Amino acid sequence: MNSGSETISLPLRTGWRLRLSDWRERGTASRVLSGSIVMLCGSVLVAVINFGFNVSMARMLGPALFAQVAAVVTLLMLASAVSLSFQMVCAKFVARNESTFGKLAVFHTLRRRAWLVGIAIAVGLTFAQKPVATYLRMPNSWVLAVFALGMAFYTPLGVKRGNMQGLCAFGALSRNYILEAGSKLACAILLVELGYGVMGAVGAISASIFAAVLIPSPNAQPDSGSTAFIPASFREGIQAIVFFVGQVVINNIDIILVKHFFTAELAGLYAAVALVGRVLYFAAWSIVSAMFPISAASKEDHNKVHVLLLPLAIVLLMSIAFVIVLALFPGFIIHLVLGEGFRSAEPLLSLYAVATGLYALAVVLMTYEMSRKIANTGWVQLIFSGALVLLIYMLHSSLRQVIVVQIVLMLLMLLVVSLPFLRSISRLRWKEVA
Repeated sequence: MNSGSETISLPLRTGWRLRLSDWRERGTASRVLSGSIVMLCGSVLVAVINFGFNVSMARMLGPALFAQVAAVVTLLMLASAVSLSFQMVCAKFVARNESTFGKLAVFHTLRRRAWLVGIAIAVGLTFAQKPVATYLRMPNSWVLAVFALGMAFYTPLGVKRGNMQGLCAFGALSRNYILEAGSKLACAILLVELGYGVMGAVGAISASIFAAVLIPSPNAQPDSGSTAFIPASFREGIQAIVFFVGQVVINNIDIILVKHFFTAELAGLYAAVALVGRVLYFAAWSIVSAMFPISAASKEDHNKVHVLLLPLAIVLLMSIAFVIVLALFPGFIIHLVLGEGFRSAEPLLSLYAVATGLYALAVVLMTYEMSRKIANTGWVQLIFSGALVLLIYMLHSSLRQVIVVQIVLMLLMLLVVSLPFLRSISRLRWKEVA
């Protein structure tokens, strides 16, 4: 082996010679693929369970009451901006720290901060429950107080999951998501059947978060090795918060605004459509979750694009397949999943899936950039999320118009966030030629 050229000879009749970088790229791709498969399988099961939760609540409560549950779930998604920010920062720096000491130091430091933030969010939501309930047209504001109990544990849960993600313990991470979803479904059905209605469904959400925090998880084992430590930086935290604020606004503000502008029946129909569309997004996010720590830990330039192309291709194929299925069989899906009461939502299914697919592709590109450096794409997303709020306020004559606004904006955002990746491709090709 010549270390200068980094090549090895293979005893083949063709006389092929492979660079060590080729083997590294294949190893990195294999890790991304295997992690993606584990996370995707787990995500599919979680999606099925969450589908069961939403479908059960829709059938048991009806469109009007289900709209209240959907509004609380949307508030959970909005609150996830903080939880996911802690998760992303924890995953990134646990992956970057090579020493066990460094990994544990990142985890324990972020967990202490997460508890303080989680308690602050819970207290703030409890005091703000009445104005929030009034805006969302919820007759019982105490539903939000029950929801606030779960919010105290939600941010620490993000750190717990970020630690597993950074350690590439994708199996344990998937099990945590699955057990949370399963406990939520079981508790919700039981409490609603006992007559607690919306309060029971929301109580099940809070209980499932508490259960996910208690589930044991793997940690880096202490040793007597290096005490080298790369701490989580303030700038990384700001970048993650900016990204996830934009993400949760784009993913959820449409449901909040539809709940505000439209009748309870139409809001329930739209929530059902969004429920179907979110299956695609969560599947795409499982691919991103596998890519992120591997990309963050990779230090070699030749692995960069290789880490991105496979997840991007998987998400693209999933999006195309999802849109085609919803376009060809909307009636069957509505009847099978939600029942005849939601049949008028059929024309909106594939349209909403298009918006979701465009956004999912943009998220793959943005998170890849964030795994490598402090990126500006999070700010770009935040600007587009603000534009989405403004345009829906201006254009909401029908549910279809609300979705079309999202498609146009997501397409524009995908084009904008693609530019850094295209420049990276050009630079790599120039280096190869040189």
